[in-house]
Amino acid sequence: MADPLNYPRVYLGGDLVFRNNAQQLFKAFKEVCLELRLHGVSPFDGQEEVDALPPGKETSLLIARLDRGLMDKCDAALFCIDPFRRAADMDPGTAVEIGYMAAQNKPMAGYTTDGRSYHTKVQTYFEQAWHTPLTQERPHTAARVRWLDADSMIVHSEGLLQNAMVEGFIRQAGGDIAIAEDILDAFRAAAVTLADLIYGATQQEAASHG
Repeated sequence: MADPLNYPRVYLGGDLVFRNNAQQLFKAFKEVCLELRLHGVSPFDGQEEVDALPPGKETSLLIARLDRGLMDKCDAALFCIDPFRRAADMDPGTAVEIGYMAAQNKPMAGYTTDGRSYHTKVQTYFEQAWHTPLTQERPHTAARVRWLDADSMIVHSEGLLQNAMVEGFIRQAGGDIAIAEDILDAFRAAAVTLADLIYGATQQEAASHG
């Protein structure tokens, strides 16, 4: 049997690091990765020194450098694109990481527990937070209706789960966005997609035979 340390290294990105059950999630995700002959790498890995440092600018910038270093050493990535802090959009730091991995032409897949369209997420956010609905505008030069939020900003990325650059970069890297109500189910589906990208369509059969 191959040494798990020699499996392709997969960066596990997302807002997971901010969740109370982050360590339990990463433990479960890494177990799923091993089943698929992948080596999951948490943003916490190799950052034990950070816990002893005081909060502040230098510590925050150190975390950014360490995360970038982890991504440089990884072969692929799995990203959670769940809405962040009750808003419509995902964690901005994770969006940066998706762009960074895309620039290195590394395979990626994404997952979410929120299968609503981006348009619906924005609409729900503004109605709940500001009690203001979206409005329609039909420009004379456009063939389609535009939706505007309370600040007259266009609600974009029709038909997608998140910003088109986020989902587009993941899809251009060969991946897809898995959707499931349970985050572990969503992660597993995305991990299977990523393993297929790395190993080919025979990944699941190979894993079942050990």
